[in-house]
Order: sequence, then structure tokens, then C-alpha cells
Amino acid sequence: MNRLLSRVGRALVALAVFLSLSGCNESLWGEDDPWLIATPEAFWTVAPTLSATTPEGTSTPTPFLADTATPSGPTSTPAPPLLYYTQSGDSLPVVAARFGVTPAEISSSMPLSATGLLDPSTPLVIPNRLAGVALTPAAHILPDSEVVYSPTAIGFDSRAYVAAQGGYLSAYREYLASVGWVDGAQAVEKAAIENSINPRLLLALLEYQAGWVRGQPANLLQTDYPLGYSSLIDRGLFQQLRWASEQLMVGYYGWRGGTLTELRFPDGSTLRLAPDLNAGTVALMYYFSQNYNYEQWLLIMDPRVGFAALYTEMFGDPWLRAAAIEPLFPPGLTQPALSLPFEPGQAWSFSGGPHPAWNRQGALAALDFAPPSTEPGCQPSDAWIVASAPGRVVRAGNGVVVLDLDGDGYEQTGWNLLYMHVATLDRVQVGAWVEADGRIGHPSCEGGMATGTHVHFARKYNGEWVLADGPLPFTLSGWVAHNGEAPYQGTLTRGDEVVIARTNGMYDTRIVRQPGE
Repeated sequence: MNRLLSRVGRALVALAVFLSLSGCNESLWGEDDPWLIATPEAFWTVAPTLSATTPEGTSTPTPFLADTATPSGPTSTPAPPLLYYTQSGDSLPVVAARFGVTPAEISSSMPLSATGLLDPSTPLVIPNRLAGVALTPAAHILPDSEVVYSPTAIGFDSRAYVAAQGGYLSAYREYLASVGWVDGAQAVEKAAIENSINPRLLLALLEYQAGWVRGQPANLLQTDYPLGYSSLIDRGLFQQLRWASEQLMVGYYGWRGGTLTELRFPDGSTLRLAPDLNAGTVALMYYFSQNYNYEQWLLIMDPRVGFAALYTEMFGDPWLRAAAIEPLFPPGLTQPALSLPFEPGQAWSFSGGPHPAWNRQGALAALDFAPPSTEPGCQPSDAWIVASAPGRVVRAGNGVVVLDLDGDGYEQTGWNLLYMHVATLDRVQVGAWVEADGRIGHPSCEGGMATGTHVHFARKYNGEWVLADGPLPFTLSGWVAHNGEAPYQGTLTRGDEVVIARTNGMYDTRIVRQPGE
């Protein structure tokens, strides 16, 4: 905290100097920001204090207004519509949720899919329903590709970087039950690849909040809880990285899915997210809103003196790297043909609807299937998990198999399939090429928490988890996944057929893969 407060103090000085030079009519975030909504009426103003207390007893930050016009009413003039250009991963329902409108109110000069992906840079005309609403800054702080384990992570050597910096992390060691002793760089890389988070981002967070990469922690709190989440079960580097990865994923995929539209700070105050932000920026905004009050958060988010400035200092311009590989979801992207992950002629149970791909929170990208069994719990199974499409095995161990469908050997590029809880016995090896229906291994409880033998199955594209019920729906042998009211609930549908997800293996969970599917 001392290091953060010192950063905040320096940032306050820099902010005061900047405001004295720029004049009161200019936005703190820059009037030339290309990501601001491109209408003459929409601009950002700064109000550096919180608003009056609301009737519910919570104060709401009001630093940025979407428009100076008063909200529309019976006697007011409606705010002019906004022109928005779509970004990677956008769909019509999600954009509507961010802007507070219905999909039917959005128009375009180009054809629009009602539920599928919209090609990046598609122009949309959207009613300005957020006029007068307090919003976060609209500046994009970090590209999507610097948050997820994307192609920009290829070739980045965490161990060499950490060693060259010579800080506390370079000498750190920790014992993990799953793999034994690991050094600091190994812990970062493990958290990065498992959660599909960019290792540069995790390193920058460790340096920004606790000085672990280039220096030493300033106190015992920073030593035990370097990322600021003080919980008895989250003490130590790897547990802190796990927690941080979860928060980043909640922000990133909540924005992707249209379920996250505002931030809530520790004091209970809230602030709506600017609707034209990118997922990577929202991931950072959400992460820092979990532990820091509004005033600290505002300075951390300042791209001139906050976290983004340190990130660029450590790793160079992230936007230059992003320009070479983004958009992460290119125009025309579709899911390849995938089959159910078990052999034809068998009846398995659909035991888990859309739920987090990794850890307890995050992208609802995974489905669970359980083999037939006469006994509950974690029992050995002779059934086989099979490849849903041909590909090369790029990771295998500790219950996990990752199949790279483009065969280039990189988990950060193209389509990849994650199989979890694959038993050690008969498990396929790294480097093997597996044809469709090729055997991966047996379902089990290995590699994480599980209440019964099953396989946990998820998709990634360019390092980004692909939501099971989203614009690229998880489709297996013609069965389409749908969310339920809560994670692990939901259905698979094919025409008028419906299979319901349940953990108890009841008859209505049974799904049979027919030969040829």
C-alpha cells in the first residue's frame, strides 16, 4: 500500500501540472482520443468529487458525463444518436446492453446478424440513452491481446525477463501441491497459461502494486499479498495470481457477454462503464475497482501517469504489438465442425451447462459430460474421451489436454480445445497428432476440484475463451449450448430435442452421439 500511495502521490502532482497546462476546457484523457464516440455533442468533462449520497445511502462517482444535454423527457430535446464502430467480439445484443438500448433500436448501413458476431468496424447508429449519465473514461487503456494469452505472448520469455530485472520475484520460490517447487517466473507462466492471461500483464501488476519485478516489496503485506487481496486462503504468489486472473476474466468476459455494465467500488459507490470501451480496458478497470477506492482508481486508470504508463515502460508500446495481430476475432469467423467428445453409440450425461472455463469465476465457456457409471463419485472409467476435431496436442499433464486445431504448435493462435479431468492412464502425449474421434484419454477427477468422474470441455480462439452461449455458440454434433439461470445450469438443443444439464445424471441429462455425428 505504501508503494501504491507513493505512486498516487506522484500521480497527483503530475495531474495538477497537466491540468494547469492544458486548461479547463480540455478532457483529462485527451481530446484527440480516436476511441471517443465520434459525434460533436459527445465529450468528456471532469468532476473530481463524488456526487451527493443517493437515497439508498451510497454515493456514486460522477467524473465523466456522456453528453452535456439533459436527459430526454416530455419537454426536452432528445440527445442526437451516436455513431459507433464495432470491435472484435461484438454482437448486436451485447452492444445494445452496453448502450442501454434494445437491439431493434440499432441501425446500420450494413446487414447485421441478430445474434452472431459483427465484423469489426461495422458502423452502428445508436440512440443516446446514456446522455447525462456518469460514465468511466472512454479511453482504451490496454488492447485485448495484451490481456488474454494471445499471439503477442508468443516468444515472450518470462524467466529471462524476470532474471534480467533482478527483483524480489527473481529469487522467489513456492511449493504448489500440483507440481512441486516453482520459481517466481514459473508461477507467473503457470497462472498465465492456465487462465489464458497474458504473462506481461501479470508481471506488470506485480510490479505496479508491490514492486516485485524490479525491486523489493516495501512491507509484510506486499510480501504475503502482492496483489492486494488479503484472504487467508489467498496468501502467496500463486494464489494472488489466481485471484487476479479471476478478476481480470470477470471484467473481460462480463463485457464480452454484455452482463457487466458498471463498476462497484469497495465503498459501495457505482460508475457505469463507457459503452465504447474494449474488453481489455474493462478487464483492468474491473480489476482495480475491486481493491481501490474511486480516487485511487481514477489515478491508476490515467494513461499518462497510471498503470498503462508503467506497462509501456516495462514492455514497450502494447498497441504496436496489437496492430500486428488484432482483431482477435477476424471478420467471418465461425466455429469449425465439432463432435461430442465421446465415442459414437454411447449415452453420456450432460452434467454441466455453461460455466467458467478455469477457476471459480470468469468466462462461461465450458461444458461438462459424464460417462455412464453404476456408482457415484470419482470412480475409474473405461470410457474414452475423443477428439472433437483433428489437431495436435500442445499440452498434456495434471488432468489437462489441449488440442491445437491449426497444428502450428501454439496454444495462443487459432482454435484450441481444452479437455480437463483426463486420467493419467492412457492419456495422449504432447506432440501427438490426433484425428477426429482419436482417443484422448479416460474421464476422471484428476486436475482440479470435481465431485464425480467427467470431462470438462472448452474452446479458445487466439487465446480468448469463447463463450459457450454467445455469438459463436458451442455446437457439438449439431447440439447447441444455452446458458441457464446460473453457471452449470442450461441446456443443449437440436431442433425440438432438449437435454437438460444436471449433476445427478438423471434420464433427461442423457445424450447419445449417433454414428456419423
